[in-house]
Amino acid sequence: MKITKILCLTATAVLVTMHTRGEERAFDPVEYANPLIGTQSTYELSTGNTYPAIARPWGMNFWTPQTGKMGDGWTYTYSADKLRGFKQTHQPSPWINDYGQFAVMPEVGSPVFDEEKRASWFSHKAEVATPYYYRAYLADYDIVTEIAPTERAAIMRVTYPEAEQASFVVDAYDDGSYVKVLPEQNMVVGYTTKNNGGVPENFKNYFVMKFDRPFAYTSVVVNGEIKSGELVSQCNHAGAIVGFKTKRGEQLNVRIASSFISEEQAVENLKELGNDDFDAVKARGRKTWNDVLGKIEVKSQDIDHLRTFYSCLYRSVLFPRSFYEKNAQGEIVHYSPYNGEVLPGYMFTDTGFWDTFRCLFPLLNVMYPSMNEKMQAGLVNAYKESGFLPEWASPGHRDCMVGNNSASIVADAYLCGLKNYDAEKLWEAVVHGTKAVHPTVSSTGRLGYEYYNKLGYVPYDVKINENVARTLEYAYDDWCIYQFGKQLGKSKKELEPFRKRAFNYRNVFDKETNLMRGRLKNGEFQKPFSPLKWGDAFTEGNAWHYTWSVFHDPQGLIDLMGGKQVFNQMLDSVFNVPPLFDDSYYGAVIHEIREMQIMNMGNYAHGNQPVQHMIYLYGYSGEPWKTQYWIRQTMDRMYNANPDGYCGDEDNGQTSAWYVFSAMGFYPVCPGSGEYVLGAPRFDEMTLHLENGKNVSIKARNNEDENCYVKTLLLNGAPYTKNYVTRTDLMNGAQFVYDMASEPNKQRGTAESDAPYSFSKVKK
Repeated sequence: MKITKILCLTATAVLVTMHTRGEERAFDPVEYANPLIGTQSTYELSTGNTYPAIARPWGMNFWTPQTGKMGDGWTYTYSADKLRGFKQTHQPSPWINDYGQFAVMPEVGSPVFDEEKRASWFSHKAEVATPYYYRAYLADYDIVTEIAPTERAAIMRVTYPEAEQASFVVDAYDDGSYVKVLPEQNMVVGYTTKNNGGVPENFKNYFVMKFDRPFAYTSVVVNGEIKSGELVSQCNHAGAIVGFKTKRGEQLNVRIASSFISEEQAVENLKELGNDDFDAVKARGRKTWNDVLGKIEVKSQDIDHLRTFYSCLYRSVLFPRSFYEKNAQGEIVHYSPYNGEVLPGYMFTDTGFWDTFRCLFPLLNVMYPSMNEKMQAGLVNAYKESGFLPEWASPGHRDCMVGNNSASIVADAYLCGLKNYDAEKLWEAVVHGTKAVHPTVSSTGRLGYEYYNKLGYVPYDVKINENVARTLEYAYDDWCIYQFGKQLGKSKKELEPFRKRAFNYRNVFDKETNLMRGRLKNGEFQKPFSPLKWGDAFTEGNAWHYTWSVFHDPQGLIDLMGGKQVFNQMLDSVFNVPPLFDDSYYGAVIHEIREMQIMNMGNYAHGNQPVQHMIYLYGYSGEPWKTQYWIRQTMDRMYNANPDGYCGDEDNGQTSAWYVFSAMGFYPVCPGSGEYVLGAPRFDEMTLHLENGKNVSIKARNNEDENCYVKTLLLNGAPYTKNYVTRTDLMNGAQFVYDMASEPNKQRGTAESDAPYSFSKVKK
């Protein structure tokens, strides 16, 4: 994309100038971020499964150009040739799909509502996509459309050609919608009920649109039929078309806002735009993004690496989305996606904790803790309103994935020092979740808890799928609850069940294969057993991937395998075995399998979450140089800032946050431990501007592409050999100085004391 490249080159020149000449220039990281990253995806093969999210960080509403059909989860694909409209979206992933969506589309000539017929050819060469601004040229209409959003509103600017009839289509989607045209106010209002589950019966997304000129033509659409001159449509699929007579180059400005609470609140949300014109709203958005992305300042002369980093950071601060609003009295309120009531306080949604507990939320705890405090307050409200903490929310509870990883989200936040919320209520919530299952959403709570709490594992033969994955994640989650409870001052008696169950991972370890394996109710291991079989006892992975899911006790896993040498050989084997697989559980090659197969890294499946921490485990077993090598390989081979920029699903910021952490040179293998396992930094110089006013400086000398190994490391001026850094060190404002080399230093990081935290090493 030529325009984006020009912007990026300009930004690079600025940074290089700062670096080399010491001149004061504006730091403009948002211009590196490419919203089109990951959009070259298909159902069969994901390169991100993203869409260009034009938004504010953690915004309630996103806007996106729409190439896919109404209701299609693949709302924008880079290979498409036509735009059907511009959609307000709340979609976290194509698999979960969207809710509360509606679309608009400018056109000229006889009004057309049908999405196929109104679609216009467009080109990426005439497209500009930034996090705060989008522009597209609709070739069939000779129209330029621009969008600049706030958190809950947006302004659109449409540049028309000369036309006797220039139109603006409002499509409220099917499954029940309403539109009303208000000519005397130059407004269109309405609501959509479109969703894919996870909403109460009274769910609506109310929208208001304020135009900057009178309508020359009005109509509404009733189930596809255009009714000229009518003003109201309430039906399965409602819409409206308003028209104008335009001169060439004439611009129409439309101010749009929505609310999950009411039409009146949507009007209130419209005030986010103030009296600002389009360019002022756009400038505000750019500043907001620069403020958020600029918390991590990277200096490099490699534009490709800069673009990849800031594109990943952009994706890391989109979800979870704000689901709260500010009423006329200035109070924070939200429509509850759990019980349908309008209630006080924060609410966030659109995240799957199975993905994001691993490093997305830990990134918030390092760089944006004040945001996560609001999110934790939102979790308190979710529990009060539904009786459970969500595991996958969009916007309410969704039946997706496994585990009880809300425990990790809650524990890590509190253990990182976040306090401004009701932690005792969250303690009640996490304890409740260990002995309950949501009555209608089986992935919320702990499916199979009766077996797990009695036997110490979820059996393979009790018709609970992905049982080993559940066992391993429940064990880590119990450890999280144990640590959270200790910090809250709970008694040893109250905590003992969680401490004991944190070792339940041992119950599904098979010494014969040195892998995790399904276990029958009678105690025997499943037969036959294929380590290459995806699914079955595991979740979107196989035994080679899930065996390492002992986040809180790698030393315990090392001991089970028979020591560090065997452990390292098993780690090596993940990369050395061919990308063979058994897809019989699914009956077809799912996209996660294909993404592993084609990457030429053996059975390492970075495109899915279960194995993303595995590379860092060499730091526990005395061979940290292998971590350094494979981290660099993964970053350089599997990430870029192009439409095919990911090696699998991006998944609500998790895969992006992996890159952000890894580029900084450390990673939270075990959220809740207060430690981050060291890898190797990707950039010559980085500065983390922490919210407490301290800075973390990371410098890497001789950091050429071939120099992926850490020769020496100074931490705060002193030699440092440990394979981890503590949160305390980071929050106090650490200074890292690396010397990089092309050959590994096999004497550094090998001592027992250099290994990161493991629960087995802690005295009872």
